[in-house]
Amino acid sequence: CPGFKAPTAQTVSTQETTAMSTPPTSDEACKMSQSVLATLMCAQAPGRSVYLSNRGNSLRQHRGILQEGFAQYVVNKYHDTNNPDGIINMGTSENKLCYDLLYKRLTHPDMLHIDPSLLQYSDSRGHAFLREVVAEFLSHYCCSPNPLKPDNVVVMNGCTSLFSCIAAVICDPKDAILIPTPFYGAITEDLHLYSDVKLFHVPLDCEADGKDSRAFHLTVGKLEEGLKRAKEEGLTVRALILMNPHNPLAEIYTPEEMFAFLEFCKRNELHVIVDEVYMLTVFDKSVSFHSVLSVDSLPDPQRTHVMWGLSKDFALSGIRVGTLYTENKDLLEALAQLGSFHSVPGSTQHQVAQLLQDREWIDEQFLPENRRRLKAAHSYLAQELQSMGISYLDRPACLYVWADLRKYLRESSFEEELALWRSFLRHKVVLSCGQAFFCSTPGWFRFVFADQQHHLQLGQFKLKQKVPAPIHTPKPVRRRKSQ
Repeated sequence: CPGFKAPTAQTVSTQETTAMSTPPTSDEACKMSQSVLATLMCAQAPGRSVYLSNRGNSLRQHRGILQEGFAQYVVNKYHDTNNPDGIINMGTSENKLCYDLLYKRLTHPDMLHIDPSLLQYSDSRGHAFLREVVAEFLSHYCCSPNPLKPDNVVVMNGCTSLFSCIAAVICDPKDAILIPTPFYGAITEDLHLYSDVKLFHVPLDCEADGKDSRAFHLTVGKLEEGLKRAKEEGLTVRALILMNPHNPLAEIYTPEEMFAFLEFCKRNELHVIVDEVYMLTVFDKSVSFHSVLSVDSLPDPQRTHVMWGLSKDFALSGIRVGTLYTENKDLLEALAQLGSFHSVPGSTQHQVAQLLQDREWIDEQFLPENRRRLKAAHSYLAQELQSMGISYLDRPACLYVWADLRKYLRESSFEEELALWRSFLRHKVVLSCGQAFFCSTPGWFRFVFADQQHHLQLGQFKLKQKVPAPIHTPKPVRRRKSQ
């Protein structure tokens, strides 16, 4: 098990490019993206209902790009025989490559056990047997220097619920949490809809410059600048959210980078919520992921909280199980009060425990084959993007590629980006555009590759039929230097 040492650096594809012009480097660009998105989505929102409160109307009228694309896909899914004219989904980050492996394991007799305790109310933090298994699992796969404690584990119905509940107990309404952009945009709903907590964006540039070694490079200096701006706007900042591996960049932070981020949070008395849901979804043996839980001595363990779930690493997004590990007893007690709203069925907790403690199946069957299939799918999509002259970030992790479609925009605007996204959707392909992730530069899209190759082929065929002739020719940039 590797120690907390710097992993081999990921290289930037030779297809990576600089911006057509100097990209925004301040919060204004992100605010522009939010404004455009809000304006365009409000035009489609339902009218106000007299039956609902102001809060109820706000919830009903809320619309987002990720939700809109997925809603259209759900009612018109592509199927090889039943619906060959349906929508190909290359926008939702789901792993559809391992159903055969999961079906065989989940239909094994040990999964069918029913005990009276599974049919009764349980501890709001999750059954004790599951929290013990999760602690052992994370101790092993996160390479914790000491065994993790079951009492520090909380289990809820997905990381969405965990984000919402953590925000509720560490923030007051209108407080803020720092987050670098681009980021998985649905976290905005996770924090705002229930807890009325604001995400304050720290924009990352889409091109490397003389100070940065790579595109979309997060540094402590940028976090310091973001915190300063938030305070100048009169906001109370309570925390920082980090995703490692990252969504949508698929970036893996080095141990040195992560430790510097943790020290930044300690200096400023900020909680840090580390989302590690892709920690086992690294499919290049030359690259290592290092969990925050592998750190022997955290700078501020009382304000460090690590999330993980089964949706990505085990291709079980429909199971709805997320876990949190924290040493903060006050936080654990507060979360326990909310646990009954977000609990996992007892039978599901049993199945998850059986799965996570089956090391032989995980290490000898599922992980090796899953990584092999992901690597092959990633290679296929990368080759297709290269054949179309589309630049992308080349990272051997996660289920997607962050690609640069700026040359297809008639002008560099978020309106044009949204128009291109809608054009793909009309032609039965769902992608996720950059403003859904609050990217500060228009034209970036996330392509999910974790699907059967003939589905990827059909999706790429549809894209090639629709993609316009390039309007711009971006300039190439330097490779990321190996570390």
